[in-house]
Amino acid sequence: MTLNDVKPGTTVRIEGLENSNIKSRLMSMGLIKGTSVKVLRSAPMGDPMAISVRSYNLAVRVADAKKITVSAI
Repeated sequence: MTLNDVKPGTTVRIEGLENSNIKSRLMSMGLIKGTSVKVLRSAPMGDPMAISVRSYNLAVRVADAKKITVSAI
């Protein structure tokens, strides 16, 4: 399952990131394997989506969320 499949209000754990040109940027923002992430909401048209990572909120494009593999907690 990828991050874009998760419904708002659900907390998941990151299992990995697909190799891409944005992987290092996502990792520097705290999206690393084992981190818990809560999906907060999506924009009215569905893109971007707001997530809570560690102690801050982050907006992630759906195209980038498709590159983040997660599992249910």
